[in-house]
Amino acid sequence: MSSGEDRPSSVSRPSLFLERQSYRRRRLSDAARLLPFMGAALFAIPLLWPDSQSAQEGVTLSSAIFYIFTCWAVLIVASLVFGFAAGRMSAQDDSDPETDQWQR
Repeated sequence: MSSGEDRPSSVSRPSLFLERQSYRRRRLSDAARLLPFMGAALFAIPLLWPDSQSAQEGVTLSSAIFYIFTCWAVLIVASLVFGFAAGRMSAQDDSDPETDQWQR
C-alpha cells in the first residue's frame, strides 16, 4: 500500500503553530487580564510600610497618597496602551474569515 492511496491529495494538514498575529493578540489579552491583579498588588504595597508613629523612619501620609495616585495613573496609561494596541491589531487583521478555516 502506498501513502498516496491512503490520503487524497486535496487535504492539507493544519499548521501546528499559531500565526504570529493571533499569538500576539492572545498574549496582549493575557497581559490585559493580569492588569487588575497587578494594580491590586501595587495598591497593597502601602499596607506593608511602617507607620510614622511606630517607627522613626515611617512613611508620611503625603508620600503614601502620592504613591497611590501615581499607581492609579500608571494603571490608566497601561490600560490605554493595551486598548490602542488591541485596536491597532484588529485594524491590521484584514484577512478573510474563510481563509482561517482548515481546508477539507
